[in-house]
Amino acid sequence: MLSDNNIKLTMTDFLNSSIFLSSGYSLGLVEITVPQVIMLVIGLFFAYLAIAKKYEPLLLLPLAFGIIIANVPGAGLSAYDYFVSADPVLVDPETGLPLLVQRPGLLNFLYSGILFVIFPPLIFLCIGTMTDFGPLIANPRTALIGLGGQLGIFIAFFGSLFLLGGGSWLTSIIPGFDGFSAAQAASIAIIGSSDGPTAIFAASRMAPEILSTVAIAAFSYMALVPFIQPPIMRWLTTDKERQVIMPAPKNISQRKKILFPVLMTLVVLLFVPAAGALVGMFMLGNLIRESGVAGRYIDTLQNAFLNILTLLVALSIGASATADRFLTTTTIIVVVLGLIAFAFGTIGGVLIAKLLYKTSGGKINPLIGNSGVSAMPMAARISQKVGQQYNPQNHLLMHAMGPIVSSTILSAIVAGIFIAFLAG
Repeated sequence: MLSDNNIKLTMTDFLNSSIFLSSGYSLGLVEITVPQVIMLVIGLFFAYLAIAKKYEPLLLLPLAFGIIIANVPGAGLSAYDYFVSADPVLVDPETGLPLLVQRPGLLNFLYSGILFVIFPPLIFLCIGTMTDFGPLIANPRTALIGLGGQLGIFIAFFGSLFLLGGGSWLTSIIPGFDGFSAAQAASIAIIGSSDGPTAIFAASRMAPEILSTVAIAAFSYMALVPFIQPPIMRWLTTDKERQVIMPAPKNISQRKKILFPVLMTLVVLLFVPAAGALVGMFMLGNLIRESGVAGRYIDTLQNAFLNILTLLVALSIGASATADRFLTTTTIIVVVLGLIAFAFGTIGGVLIAKLLYKTSGGKINPLIGNSGVSAMPMAARISQKVGQQYNPQNHLLMHAMGPIVSSTILSAIVAGIFIAFLAG
């Protein structure tokens, strides 16, 4: 007999179950349900977007495949599947036979990197080596745009908590929905940062029961940045504002670039230690970049290691989106709230950028306001693309990096604050 996490199963039971399984009744084609078919269609749709439309293929393709394989019954390839095997050491004292123990399946094992909050900080380490804090240091006012980009987080948080929290009047009229806890509301709100690793980090610490939905929503909106943001940017800016040419950022000394990540790490660890894993790894990556003495690390972290982590994270998250957990009323509400959060994050960034345009005497182009969300580097590319549509002389890419890196830091800090008060 087994105890704790071991399965109470004899070898005879195991053989009998094997014979039963070999009868053909367990064929996936026989056992598949309508919800699982729906999830397969969703997975195939994501794969279509990745391959045919080339929407963030490095992210969407493994995510789509994870959804597909996780929803084939009997395959044992979801993030929650275990398999049974005979332990080579443990023996049942009653029968003398090896004990059968429960071991994590392939995707279950990989998903541990999400649940144990391993993958998100490592992704931040890689992103840090790709980040230039020069534009932010040169023009620190643009950090306010990153602050404005957090608007969506707080709108989604308070909306989820007060309108859709447990016991609110809306929960009584939505079938199959019992309301969100404060921890769940905070996890959903972080979708507004448009930063997949931060959303995973927050949800895994505060609300693992909705982790797969939060992660898929966050990554989906990251992929849809080119469609969601430009209409908002045009709606909130005038033709005159869009044509503003910003001068090239001034050069920043290497000493300042080295001191920045060190000082930022100390400040965050002292005041918001719960955000230390994300911000600390982010700053370590940047220090490696700016130190000038670790070139081999930079090449590995920017390319091979980041690609491996992206593959593992996307595949694991996709494999967690099983039909029984994903096709619920809660999922629909989370996806809608995530979209609202992301839209208001963009709105907040653009509005702060318009304010800076006024206070700077027209020297800041409000189109960089969309980079108040942390969709790095996609949001900065959108700033550049939309800016050149109205003035071919516009070169906003580097200017947009200031708000986007400040937003990345701030959203991690906000997540850390939520975790400090709501986790556990």
